[in-house]
This record gives sequence, structure tokens and C-alpha cells, in this order.
Amino acid sequence: MNIKDKNLYYIGGVVRDEILGIGSRDIDLCYEGNAIEFASVYKVIKTNPDFGTVRILCDGKEIDIASTRTETYPQKGHLPKVDKIGCPLKEDLKRRDFTINAIAKRTTDGEIIDYFDGVKDIENKKLRVLHDNSFIDDPTRIIRGLKFSVRFGFDLDKNTKKLQEDYLNNVNYDMSLHRLKNELVDAFSLNKSEVLERFIEQKIYKLLNQDYKAFKFDYDRLENGGKIITPQYIWLLWCAGFDISHLPLTRGEKRILEWVKKLRTQEAGNNTPRESIIISECYNV
Repeated sequence: MNIKDKNLYYIGGVVRDEILGIGSRDIDLCYEGNAIEFASVYKVIKTNPDFGTVRILCDGKEIDIASTRTETYPQKGHLPKVDKIGCPLKEDLKRRDFTINAIAKRTTDGEIIDYFDGVKDIENKKLRVLHDNSFIDDPTRIIRGLKFSVRFGFDLDKNTKKLQEDYLNNVNYDMSLHRLKNELVDAFSLNKSEVLERFIEQKIYKLLNQDYKAFKFDYDRLENGGKIITPQYIWLLWCAGFDISHLPLTRGEKRILEWVKKLRTQEAGNNTPRESIIISECYNV
């Protein structure tokens, strides 16, 4: 990347993944200051002044740059409100979900900026929130933590674990269902039995506003579910044992969910016996 400035940083997942020694799909850039003003000397494709983000064209590639900003949650569990654009980098990093995602790397000299010991947490394989109200502000961070735990083999640190347990014992169900669904999709699209195991063991299912009916899952068959369900919808196979009907599902997702439920109870109409057997054995009721 040819864009370099002492106030321009790689941030979040791309820095975390580099420290972990793994490839990163996304490159997140953050400008300490107003990114829209900074990018004005480049070919600007799109701006969002409310969030201080800008998309530019550089060397034939589209690049997104975000301004540093502070946020508050006037309505807990819903989208935050941007308070200030162009704040100091430390204040921007403080609003992140976990310390492992609150690390920056300067584009000019590669200096790592780590105010909250995120590098140490990566080395110790720990997930730690940045403040005690983190899950109250955004409860979907609990599912995000589940995803990171499984992807990287990390565990919640002692205080974060307690904060998660406390929240799940007193869930505020007035939350953004779109965000809840998005995090469920990301976590269960990993297609790993460990996600479901932890989802149940840690009682994260309480975020769905329903009592969990104990199913005996055949994890091997669930992980092989991609043979009958495309990767785009594999998360529905994992979540079909829970009541997710209140989530903002697409028409196609609703059809697939009903199909899975019918197969699970062996009430399918024109589906093949093989599919019925696989689904019903995934969920041994």
C-alpha cells in the first residue's frame, strides 16, 4: 500500500492476525484525525460524514479509511452514537470489543501501538474486554468472543468470564436483532462443533430469549452438514435446535429453517430419505 502517513494506522483484526502469524482477509485503516479531510488529495469514491469514513481509489484498488472516533450507547444493545470524530487514537481503541482487537500499527514505520496490553493477551491466549460495561453496551460481543475463542484457541480471562455470566443471568432483550443474527452467522459459519458446545455450556443461548430444550447432538454429522446445505446457510443447521424465529431471517432462510426442522422430526415431504436420516440423527431428540 502506497498510502503512508504518521497518523495513519493499520488497526484491529489485521494487526492481531499478523501477530498471530496468520493471513487476514480484511485490511482496516484508521486515521488519527479526520479521515475525509486527509483523503481529499486522493480520488474519493464515497464518504460517510456521520461516521467519518471514506473510500478512496489508490493504485487501482478501493481502500476504506475510518476516522478515529468516540461512541456512546444511549440505548443499550443497539447501535452506538458517534460523539466525536478525530479523537486521539487511544480513545478510538478503547471503544473496541476485546484488547486483542485494540492494537494499531503505524503505516510509516510499523510501530505497534498497544495501550491495553492486547499483545500480551494474544501471547497468553486470553480474551479480555476493555471495560466492565462492554457486554451491557453490546451483548453480541459475547458471541463474537465465542467466535474468537474457537478460531484462535483463546479463553475468556477471569473478569471477562464473570461479566459474561452476570450479563447472561440478566439479559436485556431489547437489543439489535440484526447484530445478533450477524454474529450468530459468523460464529456458526465456522462449522465447528466447539462453537455449539460452548454456546450451550456457557449458556450463551440465553441471548435468544428462550429456554434451551436439551437435544443430543451428533456433532460429526452436523460438521458434515455442508454436504446437504450450502456454506451460506450452514449456520441454520447448527441453530435449528433453538428458537430463532424472531430474528430478521430472509425468505430463503425461513424456507431452509423449516426444511431442517421437518427433516429433524422426519416429517419431510418430498426430500430424500438420506437427508432425513442425516438431519434427524444430527438432532437425536
